Amino acid sequence: MTKNKPSILIVDDDENIRKTLSAILRGKGYITDTAKDGREAIGKSKAKFFNLALLNIKLPDMEGTKLLTKLPEMVKIIITGYPTLENAIEALNLGADAYVIKPVRPEKLLALIKGKLKEQSQAEKMTE
Repeated sequence: MTKNKPSILIVDDDENIRKTLSAILRGKGYITDTAKDGREAIGKSKAKFFNLALLNIKLPDMEGTKLLTKLPEMVKIIITGYPTLENAIEALNLGADAYVIKPVRPEKLLALIKGKLKEQSQAEKMTE
């Protein structure tokens, strides 16, 4: 049904988290790329299209919430080990499509990603 596999950008300063999420997502047929900080994520998102980005809220060069406004149109999911009501509200107000608390349960994250990508593809069909 889909012409191409969805592409997902994983933005986290923790290399183990990037590798683990990437392996899980590739195992489910997604194309993945990773970035260790906001600047790298912005550069990669300008160079190629991503359907979805997983953004850690604590990055070395900027808050993940600030990165939300600097990335092009895509599904954006904030992942944080430091959940607060304030950053959850800020993330959603700045365009996050979802807010996930670490430790991330892979099956829950995969279900969320699948649902968000389905919404995205239905929205694209409506605008065609």
